[in-house]
Amino acid sequence: MPNEGSYEVAKKRSDEIHADLLVNPQKYTMLTGDRPTGRLHLGHYFGTLVDRVRLQDLGVKTNVVIADYQVITDRDSTQGIADNVFNMLADYLACGLDPERTMIFTHSAIPELNQLMLPFLSLVSEAELQRNPTVKAEMEASGHALSGLLLTYPVHQACDILFCKGNIVPVGRDQLPHIEQTRTIARRFNDRYAEVFPEVAGLLTSTPLLPGLDGRKMSKSYGNAISLSMSADETAKLIKKSKSDSERMITYDPENRPEIYGLLSTAAVCLERDPRDIAAEISDAGAGALKKLVTEAVNDRFAEIRARREELIEQKDYLQSVIDRGNEQAREIAAVTLAEVRTAMGMTY
Repeated sequence: MPNEGSYEVAKKRSDEIHADLLVNPQKYTMLTGDRPTGRLHLGHYFGTLVDRVRLQDLGVKTNVVIADYQVITDRDSTQGIADNVFNMLADYLACGLDPERTMIFTHSAIPELNQLMLPFLSLVSEAELQRNPTVKAEMEASGHALSGLLLTYPVHQACDILFCKGNIVPVGRDQLPHIEQTRTIARRFNDRYAEVFPEVAGLLTSTPLLPGLDGRKMSKSYGNAISLSMSADETAKLIKKSKSDSERMITYDPENRPEIYGLLSTAAVCLERDPRDIAAEISDAGAGALKKLVTEAVNDRFAEIRARREELIEQKDYLQSVIDRGNEQAREIAAVTLAEVRTAMGMTY
């Protein structure tokens, strides 16, 4: 019988919530977010942004954190962070997040949220933190020594989720250990002190991970990511110079032809078609024809979003007002939760 922390149990729970969301969206509070380390790209859009807008439009309480404090978990500098924050906000709004229905806020502006770290850290052991697979992966990817902030990254995420009483978090399979850690912290607090926090579940995304143009993980550092902020011409240039192999016949073969696979996957997700059908259609017309199709597919799919984004990025005062409003809302919610925590712990003197 699978244990509670297994993928099988998480998948079953996620499927049940997906079904219930269509009937009882008001039962759910969602929290998710991004680190402002650069521009959002197509992987972010299809992997998370589409789902966030869908949940918002269903009537779920949606909350999105721009996790600026988490930038320094594995980086030595915050250079350019303000620019990244405002560009990220413009992306959110252009893609359909509505600040009238979704609370968008920044980590560093909510001290009450971050104060939850103190009691939460007392509820986890060093061994539990050390064996979190995401912490291990982030440490290896960064090449840095394990900092205290990176070690406690899952606890930070628990604070983000629980301060607003979040009970669903859209995640990929690789992020389920964070949700398990959050659920453990909530249960231990409730058992030790009083019932304050809800049960949290991972809402598994239905979209498979979109590879970059070269078939590897989509990443700005690899130069294989199409950013939402790119112009049509910039997109065309990036796709044109992307690698392909020497075979003229286009086939769908993720393992042996990663570059062709990356191009086909991008076209398929933008056109909402099967990549195998696209490969058969291109056939022996070669990589040039495939790249032309990918360029048209991306630019057509994102034309309206990019037009909205261009308008938004020029409206600095409006973007600032969205951040200010979201931060004010988040502080009010966090203050109430922190007061509940202090009351539960008998710290109301």
